[in-house]
Amino acid sequence: MERKKTESPAPAALKMREAREYLGGLSVPTIHRLVKRGLLRPNRATRHLIFLRSDLDRFLRDGMTE
Repeated sequence: MERKKTESPAPAALKMREAREYLGGLSVPTIHRLVKRGLLRPNRATRHLIFLRSDLDRFLRDGMTE
């Protein structure tokens, strides 16, 4: 019996490295500057900065115009 591979859905939240890649390879200092300016809003519930994919999509759509 053959099993079909199902692709798992894209995660709703990304760690710093994944978020940087998702945003086109931004540097860590650039991400920190965007957070400080309020253009990116990470979840700080864990010891890692976690970025919601919806926030990253909003940033890519709206850019620096906030």
